[in-house]
Amino acid sequence: MTNSNNRTGLTRRSVLRGATALGAAALILPASMRAAKAEPKKGGILRIGMGHGSTSDSLDPGSWDNAYSQVFATSRHNYLTEIDADGALQPEIAESWEASADAATWTFKIRQGVTFHSGKDVTAEDVVASINFHRGEDSTSAAKPIVDGITDIKATDSHTVVVTLDAGNADFPFIMSDYHIAIMPAVDGSIDPTSTDGCGAYVVDNFEAGVEARMTRNPNYWKTDRAHFDGIELLPIVDGAARQNALISGQVDVIDRVDLNTVHLLKRSSKINVLSVTGSQHYVFPMDSRAAPFSDNNVRMAMKHAVDREELVEKILNGYGSVGNDHPISTANRFHAGDAIEQRTYDADKAKWYLKQAGLTSIDLDLSVSDAAFGGAVDAGVLMSEKSAAAGINLKVTREPSDGYWSNVWMQKPFVASYWGGRPTEDWMFSTAYKSGVNWNESFWSNARFDELLASARSELDNDKRREMYVEMQGLVRDEGSTLIPMFASYVMAHSTAVATPEKVAPNWTMDGFRVAERWWFA
Repeated sequence: MTNSNNRTGLTRRSVLRGATALGAAALILPASMRAAKAEPKKGGILRIGMGHGSTSDSLDPGSWDNAYSQVFATSRHNYLTEIDADGALQPEIAESWEASADAATWTFKIRQGVTFHSGKDVTAEDVVASINFHRGEDSTSAAKPIVDGITDIKATDSHTVVVTLDAGNADFPFIMSDYHIAIMPAVDGSIDPTSTDGCGAYVVDNFEAGVEARMTRNPNYWKTDRAHFDGIELLPIVDGAARQNALISGQVDVIDRVDLNTVHLLKRSSKINVLSVTGSQHYVFPMDSRAAPFSDNNVRMAMKHAVDREELVEKILNGYGSVGNDHPISTANRFHAGDAIEQRTYDADKAKWYLKQAGLTSIDLDLSVSDAAFGGAVDAGVLMSEKSAAAGINLKVTREPSDGYWSNVWMQKPFVASYWGGRPTEDWMFSTAYKSGVNWNESFWSNARFDELLASARSELDNDKRREMYVEMQGLVRDEGSTLIPMFASYVMAHSTAVATPEKVAPNWTMDGFRVAERWWFA
């Protein structure tokens, strides 16, 4: 069955059996990077400067919540499945999979001959324990919402895992690529979340939260065409200027989250290449819907209409992105609403109207921001304050310290800056951040109709019907949700010309889908 509305060519059959493809976002490379690539060669220590990382970072796979911990995770771990640079779902620890006709039972064949860094063979029991860690009432894992549908999981032999769901889920193999669900060794049926033992490309030599992670190439890595560096040094450099200076001075070889206000300085250098990858990353401003004033949707709608999205894309992103429409589904997703939902624009009069519906002529709001959320977040807050004033919204912008922002400000204060890398499927994105009660529902929004549609769309195998439901969900988040989503931002990274990359860099996450350590090499 092929759905004519499926712009990516994704079919139900291709999802249920083996590898599948998602529409890959465009990759913009400087001319010097578009030449034919040389064959990768081994050697050298890659030093990566990341715009995240703090003393609260943990080895616990359920806690990984920033790009630093995610790059660290994918450097030392493997997963059942992997999304490649074309957006296609590829086998990793699972070498193949099949589903029942209703997509409610999935059978994964586990790759043989793969070992953990400790020397232990990877078996079906390890896979079961690794997934079970994120399940259950007592789980605090950020991945809990996307595995909640599992009613049973068992190893039927040493290299076969059968997963039973409470309803069909055509996207289930995609979920198994989630960066939290790393395959880790089981001991007496459970994993040790504090262990660094993995089956990935690099072995951990040292990890000090907020300081560094040092790794050495796994000599027994089963992917013989990956993991070209002798070692990896992963350094948290949260300050954007310091991160950029570290690259210019040669202290690091690669950086993420390039400051778009000064990206032109990097482009001038003959020793640096700038990479811009368009994907599903979006910058957001969640409003705590549990208490006044944001418990009133009229106030939320007033704020949404009081933001000049085009100005933010032009001045904050310097054109490296596009306007958002207050829902998290990008044009790269299969069921993006497109023209079915009108694009929201700046309208001070309409914002005033919504304030009037709330019984107000003006309102004072506090917005907490930090460039820890995204580069330019502070400046974005200032621009929002200037434009919202015309609507009677007096927005006081507070610049919060970058250190501790994610533990002390995010989901602690009522109106903050945040960001999301997006997800490969609509269900994954909505289940992670918008379903009622999930850990990362950062605005604490709850909507019964949305939750009902989310469950129905997940098990619906007719793509036309799924599209209708996902479009309605996008509309609900846009018009009743508690998150302002003004812009989608390209992933902008930079690296020394001594570093070589694949011809195509993945758009699903920053740093080549978090796989920089195993996909790149020294020229």
